[in-house]
Amino acid sequence: MSTTPAIIAVDWGTSSFRLWLMSNDGTVLSEHRSDEGMNEVAERGFETVLESHLSALSIPETLPVVICGMAGSRQGWVEAGYIDTPADVTTISRHATIVPDVARQIIIIPGLAVRSMSEPDVMRGEETQLLGAHLEMPGGERYCMPGTHSKWVSMDGAMVTGFETFMTGELFATISARTILVHSTGGEGPVDANDPAFLTGVRDGWTRPEKTTHHLFSIRAAQLLHDRGPDENRARLSGLLIGAEFAGAGIKGEEQIALVASGALHRLYQAALSECGVQVRDIDADVAVRSGLVEAWHRFSNRSGDLKRA
Repeated sequence: MSTTPAIIAVDWGTSSFRLWLMSNDGTVLSEHRSDEGMNEVAERGFETVLESHLSALSIPETLPVVICGMAGSRQGWVEAGYIDTPADVTTISRHATIVPDVARQIIIIPGLAVRSMSEPDVMRGEETQLLGAHLEMPGGERYCMPGTHSKWVSMDGAMVTGFETFMTGELFATISARTILVHSTGGEGPVDANDPAFLTGVRDGWTRPEKTTHHLFSIRAAQLLHDRGPDENRARLSGLLIGAEFAGAGIKGEEQIALVASGALHRLYQAALSECGVQVRDIDADVAVRSGLVEAWHRFSNRSGDLKRA
């Protein structure tokens, strides 16, 4: 295990910032996290925010930075574009964008795109997490990546053959806090993965997705008629939306899926997938994105060195 700083790895999302100082072999030497996501840095600027974190860790300008996530979006620091699927996830860094006019070397990893006319889709940040997940489970065919916008990815070896995005997390936040159900759920809050209301909701959403909007209103009715409390109602709401996501993703049960998740989302999706008879293989999302960032940097720097020598 190396303790020599070599790489600054950054996952910069819409609402969060995560930075790790890492060695060449992927050892985490220090870490900074904040809520300074893309939406929070417009006035201060991306470089200013990044350097404030690096200064706090006393990181010299000689260390390179590799970034994934919304910092590479059209509204981000520098647009990093998309790679069309099917795409080899191990080659994403070949298309990395170099941030111009900065003191240190900074690259941003591109996203992936499905350019279907009927069902177009994009991901940004998850492609790097997917690279790390593939390194841990190279034989995987389907990956579930929960989040505000959950991704379901199909792979053939290292090749991403397709993916679909489901707005499950954003819908839960919006419905629980900004619709009539706020009176039944108490707004946003934690959900117990072992709550029977959650697991029943998962099964109802999965087996009868066409009734989801009716089931949502029935949460309000159940509070009025049967005095069901906010914890139970939030659990059912979460279960219904996750179950409907499973139906859309084509989950049949009795299959193996790699679950790339951490924390509360890992607990919810693991319980939900198990309820549907799925064999779950766990991959820690934080570990995966760090592994993906380090691997992407190594491949970029090796290729850049080859190009310079040529």
